[in-house]
Amino acid sequence: MYRKILLPIDITEPEMTDRALAVGQALAKAFNGDMRLVNVQSLLPIAFLDYVPENFDLQVRRGLEKEMAAVAAKIQYAPERISTKVLFGPVYQKVLAEAEDWGADLIVLCSHRPGMDRFLIGSNATTIVNHAQCSVLVVRGVAA
Repeated sequence: MYRKILLPIDITEPEMTDRALAVGQALAKAFNGDMRLVNVQSLLPIAFLDYVPENFDLQVRRGLEKEMAAVAAKIQYAPERISTKVLFGPVYQKVLAEAEDWGADLIVLCSHRPGMDRFLIGSNATTIVNHAQCSVLVVRGVAA
């Protein structure tokens, strides 16, 4: 049923990442599916470009790819069935585009319980749920 499971993860939120990975791993095992871990980083504002080293984006990408590989290595599932990807840009747009490009059957993501700030400005999880072309499973994270 779910052969391609996309897991957008936030490396800075290890508890939430672990929750989403546990669910994604269980589903991948149950359906003999593939997992793709995606981390999306915001773009650096153009005003800051004069203040960072010339190869800053390459350094950031390499560091994130290393962290994603470490996260993937902790998953107890066939390594050839797990891939990682680091993307830059608006989170929900990049997650939705990756889900479509990769042909995901399911997106598993973790989200904080909505607080007043999320009701006022929205959340990436809400936008992904509302616009995804595939099924989305939201795993509740720790309280905001």
